[in-house]
Amino acid sequence: MFKLRNAFAATALLALMGAAVAQSDAKYPGVGRAATPKEVAAWDIDVRPDFKGLPAGSGTVAKGQDIWEAKCAQCHGIFGESGEVFSPLVGGVTPDDIKKGRVANLMNANYPGRTTFMKVPTISTVWDYINRAMPWTAPKSLTTDEVYSVVAFLLNLNGIVPDDFTLSDKNIREVQGRMPNRNGMTTKHAMWPGNEFGGTSKPDTSNVACMKDCVPEVKLASFLPEFARNAHGNLAEQNRAVGAQHGADTTRPEAKVGAPATVVAPAAPKAEAPSGAKAALALLQKNGCTACHGVNNKIVGPSFADVAKKHAGKADYLAGKIKSGGSGVWGAVPMPPQTLSDAEAKTIAAWLAAGAGK
Repeated sequence: MFKLRNAFAATALLALMGAAVAQSDAKYPGVGRAATPKEVAAWDIDVRPDFKGLPAGSGTVAKGQDIWEAKCAQCHGIFGESGEVFSPLVGGVTPDDIKKGRVANLMNANYPGRTTFMKVPTISTVWDYINRAMPWTAPKSLTTDEVYSVVAFLLNLNGIVPDDFTLSDKNIREVQGRMPNRNGMTTKHAMWPGNEFGGTSKPDTSNVACMKDCVPEVKLASFLPEFARNAHGNLAEQNRAVGAQHGADTTRPEAKVGAPATVVAPAAPKAEAPSGAKAALALLQKNGCTACHGVNNKIVGPSFADVAKKHAGKADYLAGKIKSGGSGVWGAVPMPPQTLSDAEAKTIAAWLAAGAGK
């Protein structure tokens, strides 16, 4: 029995020593573990301009048109030309651009706008973005072959490939040679990680401080009148919670350049919202509804107050419209079908049907 206890003790000691050695060899001892190859593969989905990471597959223009009309046209238009929700994808490209690899309209100051295919130099960028981010309401839901099909359809709309074309991992390099702005990319910024397009390791700036002929301090001659500052609601509440653009808090006076800071008394605390309103407002924020709708002001779509007034008492109808989306009721700009749960849709609909109170 004594020998058996000694054997167990020795085994345990060896195990502890092995764990200690393993931890001492780790780059960050005691913190997590190395990701498995399967875990890395699930995240490593990017497709580079040299087509590293591009999965095998194919898709036709005809199939891409069907997918487009079902999942993409509501935001981008039937022909990818709509600019009502996002910038247009199609337009501004000529057969001569495809031949030369440089889009002439980019240098035309009179051209009304810039489309995606006027600017993007690499087809891999289009493939990668659609694969990871589209459709807007259900990212990463397209299969590999569906992504190939949608990209083929966009190429066809821009006159880059014919109607009967099948795009695949085998011929996408040939398509790259027909991209309208393939020669419009520069690598002189030294930010390109590889040498696929003749990159350089020397930045395009010498970082030499000038410190002479400096522009004098700018003096603003006019400001937006205070009575108009908050005319369209608080701009700070009308922007997405992420990103570089943050609206000014128009409920407070505008700070004047060069003037001492104005001390603004904190706003009085708002009365506690009813539980139904609080839950609905939280769901609106969570599901991104406030990116297009203000509570009392129109942004892209109508205000919640206007919806509540138009459809008072119609909770079931409103829940259905939230889930299905649509256009035409409030104008031509479509609202995509929303992916929130039925319970969440009913909570928001009940709040709207009851008047959208705060």
